[in-house]
Amino acid sequence: MSSDFSAEDLAKLVAGLSPTEKQQVATNLLGESACKLLGMMKFPPGFKLSVVIPVYNETRWIEEVLRRVRAQPIPMEIILIDDFSTDGTREKLPALADGNTKVIFHESNQGKGAALRTGFAHCTGTLILVQDADLEYDPADYPRLLMPILEEKADAVFGSRFVGESHRVLYFWHMIANKILTMLSNMMTNLNLTDMEVCYKVFRSEILQGMRLKSNRFGFEPEVTAKISRASKSWRIYEVPVSYAGRTYAEGKKIGIKDAFSALWCIFYYRFFD
Repeated sequence: MSSDFSAEDLAKLVAGLSPTEKQQVATNLLGESACKLLGMMKFPPGFKLSVVIPVYNETRWIEEVLRRVRAQPIPMEIILIDDFSTDGTREKLPALADGNTKVIFHESNQGKGAALRTGFAHCTGTLILVQDADLEYDPADYPRLLMPILEEKADAVFGSRFVGESHRVLYFWHMIANKILTMLSNMMTNLNLTDMEVCYKVFRSEILQGMRLKSNRFGFEPEVTAKISRASKSWRIYEVPVSYAGRTYAEGKKIGIKDAFSALWCIFYYRFFD
């Protein structure tokens, strides 16, 4: 290499490569073990991640969330589902679509679970990841979420806000409610999760293709957990730490006490009646 070939020249060269080609260059330069420590992944041929983002009244954050998702060096498609936003988000989304980003509109507000069902129906990826449309969760955590599945150790991966990663300090009673709901869910499913209510969940696409989901709101979390746990095939579940920058209600947080009681009802309903 010429001595006048600068780091800037190298950056421009790498920028034109696909995620798979970038991974190969990094592996050749650093070695596989170092790449793993840095969160660099080797993708199998034909791999694609489907990132499903339910959106409701997130005009303040959606462009930045999408920018951060697209910045991840992963072959992916993005499915945005607007759940009948009324704050200008709906009008902003068409301009955000591109060849790798689909935008779907609900004609009435139906809830997060309903938006996710719509998104899952449009997924064509190998793996499916759930991403909220705010800045509480950081897409930089994608490598650690995908790694157990890419290494053939897991079929589904749950993030956890409670196992050692940095997080914004906020509501004490929200934390207690999350821990109680997770404990009750574990009692019904015989799993040992630490954060059943976490947004970040990744699934092999065949898991969701064979699952009939019904919850329209935040009951999606206990429902999908219950149905994975009792599936006829024993899916392998991993849990990994994720960072968390929770919002206040003034900043747009939507989940409330009504959703906590709904989740409680879902834990028992999807264990015994569905």
